[in-house]
Amino acid sequence: MTTVSTDPTDRELDTGDAAAKPAAAGAEVVSAYDDGTADKALGFVADVLAQMGMDAHVDLLEPEEGDSPDEVRLEIEGEDSGRIIGKKGLVLGALQYLANRVVNRPGQARRRHVLVDAEGYQERRDETLAAMAHRLGQKAVDEGKIITFEPMNAKERRVVHMALAKFAGVVTKSDGEGEARRVQIIPVRR
Repeated sequence: MTTVSTDPTDRELDTGDAAAKPAAAGAEVVSAYDDGTADKALGFVADVLAQMGMDAHVDLLEPEEGDSPDEVRLEIEGEDSGRIIGKKGLVLGALQYLANRVVNRPGQARRRHVLVDAEGYQERRDETLAAMAHRLGQKAVDEGKIITFEPMNAKERRVVHMALAKFAGVVTKSDGEGEARRVQIIPVRR
């Protein structure tokens, strides 16, 4: 994992002038890292953490092979990471939502997606949800009963749907409206 420090003395701050940066040869898509979006998101999250008085720092993760050029990944680390994550990731989710609102102003030609994580919480949560989905998928098959999850946000519902997409003997369906939307695991009759 490669990180970029938030300390302004460690790196040159971006002015946001995408035209001043050289474009990759033959590339039509300008990366969020090249157009100033990444620095804007990094600065916003760092400012919010400072205003909250949190003992934590945020790092801009370098894009990995296969990452979308529209994706910016930020990682928060420090003593107050648990408080930044919040109950069931709510504070972290709110921070990610605000960072996305800051970098994606109305009328922009291209939307960027900012992913904010703290101490690897998002990845651990996804793995936990996928494991739970597999366990409950097997239970649905064994008992022949529909199993309904607690309400989840869209990202978590997607993790469950993807985890069970190729799971033999069940199909998944989202049911409900808004914040009460839940995933159902439905056994398929053979």
